[in-house]
Order: sequence, then C-alpha cells, then structure tokens
Amino acid sequence: MLLSRKPLSLAVSLALSALGNNAAAQSTSLSAFPDTPLMTVVVVGSSLTNADPGSVTLDAADLLPMRAATSDTATLLRGVPGVSVYGAGGVSSLPAIHGLADDRLRIKVDGMDLIAACPNHMNPALSYLDPTRVDRIKVYAGIAPVSVGGDSIGGTLIVESAAPQFAKAGEGVLTQGEVGAFYRSNGNAMGTNLSATVAGENLSLTYTGSTAQSDNYTAGDNFKTTTATGRIGHTLPLGEVGSTAYKATNQALDVALHNENHLFDLKLGHQHIPYENFPNQRMDMTDNTSDQVNLGYTGQYRWGVLKARAYHERTRHEMDFGDDKQFEYPNNAHGMPMNTEGKTTGASVNAEILLSARDTLRVGGEYQAYRLDDWWPPSGTGGMSPGTFWNVNNGQRDRYALFGEWQAKLNPQWTSLLGLRHETVKMDTGDVHGYNTSSGPTLTDATTFNALSHSKTDHNWDLTALARYIPDATQTYEVGVAQKTRSPNLYERYTWSTWTMAAVMNNFVGDGNGYVGDVSLKPEVAHTLSLAADWHDAGQKTWAVRVAPYITHVRDYIDAKCLAASCPDGQFNVLRYVNLSARLYGVDLSGHVLAARTPAYGDFIVSGIVNVTRGENRDTGDTLYNIMPLNAKLALTQKRGRLTNTLEAQFVAAKTRLSDVRNEIATSGYGLFNLRSSYQWKQVRLDVGIDNVFDKGYALPLAGAFVGQGTTMSINGIPWGIAVPGPGRSLHAGLNYRF
Repeated sequence: MLLSRKPLSLAVSLALSALGNNAAAQSTSLSAFPDTPLMTVVVVGSSLTNADPGSVTLDAADLLPMRAATSDTATLLRGVPGVSVYGAGGVSSLPAIHGLADDRLRIKVDGMDLIAACPNHMNPALSYLDPTRVDRIKVYAGIAPVSVGGDSIGGTLIVESAAPQFAKAGEGVLTQGEVGAFYRSNGNAMGTNLSATVAGENLSLTYTGSTAQSDNYTAGDNFKTTTATGRIGHTLPLGEVGSTAYKATNQALDVALHNENHLFDLKLGHQHIPYENFPNQRMDMTDNTSDQVNLGYTGQYRWGVLKARAYHERTRHEMDFGDDKQFEYPNNAHGMPMNTEGKTTGASVNAEILLSARDTLRVGGEYQAYRLDDWWPPSGTGGMSPGTFWNVNNGQRDRYALFGEWQAKLNPQWTSLLGLRHETVKMDTGDVHGYNTSSGPTLTDATTFNALSHSKTDHNWDLTALARYIPDATQTYEVGVAQKTRSPNLYERYTWSTWTMAAVMNNFVGDGNGYVGDVSLKPEVAHTLSLAADWHDAGQKTWAVRVAPYITHVRDYIDAKCLAASCPDGQFNVLRYVNLSARLYGVDLSGHVLAARTPAYGDFIVSGIVNVTRGENRDTGDTLYNIMPLNAKLALTQKRGRLTNTLEAQFVAAKTRLSDVRNEIATSGYGLFNLRSSYQWKQVRLDVGIDNVFDKGYALPLAGAFVGQGTTMSINGIPWGIAVPGPGRSLHAGLNYRF
C-alpha cells in the first residue's frame, strides 16, 4: 500500500490536496508527450491546444465543463467524433473508436499501459484516473502512428494528469492548489477534489485526492417500471435502476525534479473502490484496491528528445452479489465470492531525433509483463465447494516491442509519416480445477484444458503510412493506411469451463451471455484505410467542416459462436470465442461556425457531430456486437466574458442492426437535451447544468442487457430483452476555488 487508507490519514491528505488540473499561468511546465501531428481527431467548437486540424488534443479548458457532470473519465470523450462509450459501472465505462473498444484500443494513462484485472473488465484503464485529475487527452481515431500504437487494432487514447509545476527563477517557493465539490441530483451523487503543490525552481511536490459516490440513478420518465426485491430484502422504488450505485476514492503523490533540460518525475497512486455495482453484469464489484508506481525521465538534447519510463501496478479485486441482485443456491451458500489479483510491470525508452529541418526519426522499445490470478473461494456445502475454483491460475502475458518511425516535411504542402513496429507476445497459464476436483460439472473441462499446451507466442507486425496535403490555408487532406495486430487477452484464451454458472461470470461485453475461451485463438490483424478532408477559414477560428470516412478489414477477428448446436432466440446462451473475419466502415462528420458576434451578448457558436459506423462478420453475415447506431450532436454555445452557456441536443437512431449470435437487444431512437453554464470569477469557477432536461425515457444502445436485479446467478433466471435504461433528468453543480 503506497498511501495510507486510514480515515485520519485520508482526511489530512484531502485537506492538503488540490492542484487544479489547470496550471497556474506564472509557473512553468514540461509536456509529457510531444505532438505527433497526423491522423488524429478534430473536436469542434472547443478551445484547442493545436491549430493543426489533424492533431488536436482535449486540454483542460475543454474538459473543465464536464467534470461536474460525470465521475467517469471515459465519458469525457463523448463529444469526440468517432468515439462512443460502452456503458458499465458508474466510473468504469469503456470508450470505443469506430466500433472497436476495450482491449482493441491502446489506452495510456500517464505513460502506463494498464490492463483490466477482472473477468468482467470492471476496472479498465481509465477507471484509475478521476476526471478531476485529467489535464489532457489525445485521441488517435482509427489509424495511430506506430510510436503510440501496439497490441491494438483500433485507435489510441493518451490520457495525462497535469504536468509538474516549478517556481520561476528568483521568485522563491511556488504554492498553489484547488479545492472543489460537486453534486448531481439523480442518484444523489456527490464528491470532492482537493490538491496542493509546493515547488521550488528544481523540485516540485503535488498531492491530489478525490472522492465520488452515488446511489442508484433513476431512469427518465420512469422508463424502467418494474420493481425487484434485492438480496438483503429491500424493494427498489419505481423507476430506480438497480445496480448503478458506486463509491470511489483516488489519491496520488507526484514528485518531480527539474535540472536544466532534464525532468525526472515519480508518481505514486492509490485507488480504493469499496463498491461499484454493474447493471449489465451478473456480479458487482465489492472491493477494488490499486497501487501504482510510475517513474519517468524526459531529456531535451540538441539532437532531440529522449524519454524513458518504468512502472508497476497491482490490483486486488473482489466481486460478489450486491444488494440489488438476488442469490439463490442450496446448501447454505452465502453469495459467490470471486477474487482477482493482477500485476503489471512495464518499461519504455524512446527517442525523437531531429535529423534535419525536414526529417524527424522516432525509435523506441517497450516491455510489459502482466500476471493474473483469478480464483473463486468456496461457498456453502453444495456445488460451490469444497475447494477453490481456479478461473485463471498464474496467467502470464508478456510483450516485447520495437518501433521506428520517419516523419518528413517534404515541402510546404506535403507531410508524410512511415512507421514499422514489431511485437512479440508470450502467454502462458497454469493448470486449473473446479470447486470439486473429484466430481462435478467442471471435472471433464479441467482435465481437457490441463492436457493442452498453454504456452503461446505471437509475432505481430504493425505498419503505418500517412500523408497530409495542404494546398492552401483553407483546406487540408489526409490519407492513411495501416496494418495493426492484437493478441488475445488472457480471458479470451484461457477461460476453460463450459459450466453455465461459471461461463456467465466470464463476460466483459455486458450482453448477459456466458463465454468460454479458446487456447488456439490467433491474433487479430486489421487493415485500415482512412481519409479526411478539412475545409476552414484561413485563421481556423470562424468556421470548419471535416469529413473523415474509413474502412477496416480484420482477419481473425475474435467473435463468438454458440457452444451448443444453436443459440435459441429470446434467452441468454453460452458462447465460445472464435476467430472469424470482420469489416467495419463509416464516416465522421464534424463542423462549427461562429454564427454571431455581438457587443452585448458575446459570441454565438454552432457546432455539430454526426457519426456513422457499421460492422459485420464477413464469414457469417452477422452484425458485430455493440455497434453504435447513427447519432448526432448539435450545440449552441454563447461566450461572453467569463460566462459560457451551452444548449446541447443529442440524437440517436434506433438500434436495429443486431448481433444474432448474442441475441443482442434492440433499442429505440431518442433525443436528449442538455444545458450547461459556467462562470469564472478570479479564483472561483462555478459550473451548473441540467442533463436530460425533459426527463426523456430511453435505453442505452451500448450498455448491453439489464441484469442488475433479480436472480442473476442462473443464466435465464432473469428476464431477457431489457436493455439498460438511461438516466433521467439530473441537475448538477460544481464549485472550484484555486489558491
């Protein structure tokens, strides 16, 4: 345990914390990641850190208005073209880019590649960073340069906390901080964030802490009208969506040493989630504790920039049935405890070498070692006894990567980037057994699995070629092609039991089905073609329109097939992971315009995003699971001095293209309206808003099946065909004070 979890220690720490993720203007900082300017997304209607339309980052100014409205870092991305969010727990949603999500994306948090240590992926990478601590997010949609890619076939997300701050020469000690709180009416959600920095010219010390908690939220217009009695005997009120409550605490201590052109940074992180319930999973998180050590170096030399990083993260994760889920099993069993421990150790070294005014070379190497144990202690004296069920025993997944990338400014109009990356992925696991090693439904499966060779080695190649053409100051065109490769994760390869009760506990897509792994799975290999055209005014401030079509063909896409001869309609089934071929294609449209500028009322900006994504299994003709239907967002923003007001409308078409093999649940189309206002006065910032103004009732198209109430242990002990209801009207307010 890196930081104390005792109440007194936490109270003292929180009383000290609060670096706003916005750096003070009088301080200096070093960015952790240099911009790579090709094939990233454009976010419209926001204050962007880079005027280049092909390389845009969400900075603190873009993120601030969202912090009072969410405790889920992934939802900060919901305004980015091409990005959607898979619903999960209150702080654990999964971002998707062009229909590819979870492990198919590369997600780096302060330089660390974190891995979900849970058979339901309840603790994904972004869940370890509270929104109040996020200072910068960079999104590579579709094609990512090999320097930021690897072991993924979708895009890349680079998420950073604030860079260290140092005092200016001769100005003594820099002290600064921030304290804030928020409240959201739906679910009675509340939380605090505090931080403090003490820094000299060469040494900086920053502590940050945050808490967030919520009760179950209420669906719009009483969309969910059933009630259920939970495991401890309580009855949910009308319209309350079961298994949506959560509580999370995050703490971090950042130490940085700055000497001329060299920066050393040490980040120590600790997270504790005592509970987080999941409406689309049969289990709930009953405890999650994570400790992180993250050491980095950045050096600026005459020839370029050298970076190195080493990190270690340990997660201890527990699941069982929360209050809204019923447990029915004979022989005095009390719940179904499931424990997981994951350890991730990684290191990377990379250099950006300025070969000439035209040419830049990026080279680097990475290493990551992941260890996973997933075991289920016995419960009662029946089928879940007398011993421990080993779901994954000493799972190992090691990655070794090398890459090289050449970027050239060929002339004022043309820029190119070529990259090559190789990764070796080695995987293995130990022998397994069920609750009973001499009889029972898992004996044959365990014997068969243990007889197989578990060791697997994949040699994966990534290749990226990108080009940008800027004929004049009002237009930009981009084209890119790529091959990207991802090896299966440990759960896809090594979950072994076909026993229905065990299979339904192995599901990280939230569709209510059960899943069984396959040791012989091959890596996914994706070939992508991406185009983009951007038209804008010469100053890139008044108006812009961007059209970005793409197509991806995936060989050996990891999909699912029925474990039995068929998957009956209208119920949940057990499936097995299998390699098939898939195709995804679509287009992202985005734009904004300065509609009016008035002395009395300020600027009025109209912005919009339209996303179209399609995904199909080329071998079976089936639709890929959890593809976001046609959706659009329109916003009218008024900016006048310190005041900003936004009226936002979100429209989502009905989801009728469904995965047959998973018996995916259809959802109806809907429209939501949101209001947000913010006011900055000296050191005080106030954010207020209303989400779902008209309390619209709707189902979330990417949250899967609602299994948050009732007898969830039996695969069909709960009704099939209910999608997770979306939250109804919620008023939120956030107040932050910088000192």
